Amino acid sequence: MNPVTVLNFIDGSFVLGRGGATISIYNPATSELIGTAPDSTAHDVDAAVEAAANAFPAWSALSPAQRGANLHRLADLVERDAEAFALAESRDTGKPLSLARSVDIPRAIANLRFFASAVCEQTHEYFSNEHARSIVHRRPLGVAACISPWNLPLYLFTWKIAPALAAGCTVVGKPSEITPITAWMLAQRSIEAGMPRGVFNIVNGRGPLCGAALVAHPRVACITFTGGTVTGESIARAAAPTFKRIALELGGKNPTIVFADSIHGDDLTKTVHGVARAAFTNQGQVCHCGSRILIERSAWERFVPALVARTRGLCVGDPLDGATDIGALISGQHLLRVAAAVDGAVRDGGHLLCGGSRVDPLQLPEQNRAGAFYPPTLIEGLPATAKANQEEIFGPVATLIPFSGESEAVAIANGTRFGLSASVWTSDSDRAHRIAAQLDCGTIWINAWMLRDLRAPIGGMRASGLGREGGQEALHFFAEPVVVVTHEPTQ
Repeated sequence: MNPVTVLNFIDGSFVLGRGGATISIYNPATSELIGTAPDSTAHDVDAAVEAAANAFPAWSALSPAQRGANLHRLADLVERDAEAFALAESRDTGKPLSLARSVDIPRAIANLRFFASAVCEQTHEYFSNEHARSIVHRRPLGVAACISPWNLPLYLFTWKIAPALAAGCTVVGKPSEITPITAWMLAQRSIEAGMPRGVFNIVNGRGPLCGAALVAHPRVACITFTGGTVTGESIARAAAPTFKRIALELGGKNPTIVFADSIHGDDLTKTVHGVARAAFTNQGQVCHCGSRILIERSAWERFVPALVARTRGLCVGDPLDGATDIGALISGQHLLRVAAAVDGAVRDGGHLLCGGSRVDPLQLPEQNRAGAFYPPTLIEGLPATAKANQEEIFGPVATLIPFSGESEAVAIANGTRFGLSASVWTSDSDRAHRIAAQLDCGTIWINAWMLRDLRAPIGGMRASGLGREGGQEALHFFAEPVVVVTHEPTQ
């Protein structure tokens, strides 16, 4: 397949970056060049923001149903071309094609459809007492900067732009420079869907140049960002002087808490499967992955061998092969970071139960031998305070930590600076909800992982972020509440 030329999308047209510089895009499963994208500068950001600002009055004046109809048409086109999107997402990220087909692209379609409908269900809020009647109107903020990461490119890009557009904002989106292809494809479909010019814009480029210019732009009213905690901190600092509204979904060091009563009889297989899925989906490159597996001591001897066997049975290989469970990491550079973190864990006293070294290229299909493949890895023997239990690795690596009793489990689970999500595995419903009430994180799954109702908010605490996305929380984020109060004199 010939390399593609990704372009910026500004005011309804595809354009090169003004400076002419480009960024190479590689398939991490093969190391082949699959495209280029503009290395945009502040000049490109200025043009995109100006287009969005000019389009805002007319777009925000449309009814929610009219804006929703645009999003439904866009969803129809993504659904029509779902296989092309899935293949592009797999090639761009190295993830299994089966995962892109079953999760990434269906979820992107669902995001567009959900917010297209949800905005039509909004109603004004009314409050009254013996003296006054108050009506809450929600006015779209203006130009929204939507900055998405490389691990779930279209999934999270649409998660941001859909509520922004539905709420009446216009958008300047910046996909990751590593994985920009499906966002560019979405822009192509937005023309076919009849989206008005300037309502939806995309600039491509690196964070320190393009992203920083977008965050600091005086005509940007709000910023939604998903990515690393360090970048989130820089965005918060840049936005603070201008009082931009920000939503940040950042890193996680999420605990998976396994109680002994979750592995009795046939429940063992279910729990092992769920815990492994939480640890290794998308090569562990999901901010909600359960990278710390806390295991009740009385369950250790039965649970750990079963989890190791399940992990060793995961197929690492060509993302286009339907049998593949674990594809490539996002890049060779990221593979080195993951490998260094594992090596550091071993130096700190950790014991490898499986994985722990780069996949032998000779065990891979010929076309994948230069790819960034790392096997799913389990490490035991580290204290809860060890670096590998405190810092996000963002790869197919999980640590095993024993605990005795609920209080110790909660203390270990809460013992990091993060607070994104957790999962609790137990057959005791009272215990599950008792534990959930004590965990300092935004989402807690019970006997499950990554089940989502798009009406429910999702986000993190502490170093895992600020604000919430999803449902009415997302629509409210992109709008300013204005209260009109009418005096009701006493009769």
